[in-house]
Amino acid sequence: MGGITKQGDRYLRRLLVVGATAVMRMARKDAARQPWLAQLVERKPAKIAMVALANETARIAWAVMSRNEVYAASAA
Repeated sequence: MGGITKQGDRYLRRLLVVGATAVMRMARKDAARQPWLAQLVERKPAKIAMVALANETARIAWAVMSRNEVYAASAA
């Protein structure tokens, strides 16, 4: 996967990154809550991890909207 491209709505892209920043801040306080995110931050710089999380969120949102489904988080 790559980062978020510069195509599309700048405001929406910025909101995704800001949301990912908030999730990262909470993950730093309690690493046991989201261990995969804590492991990502150990391997990559914080800003790159934030953009990766924003990218994943955008892909999930697109999949949910395109399939007209309700989001169900995986148990893994």
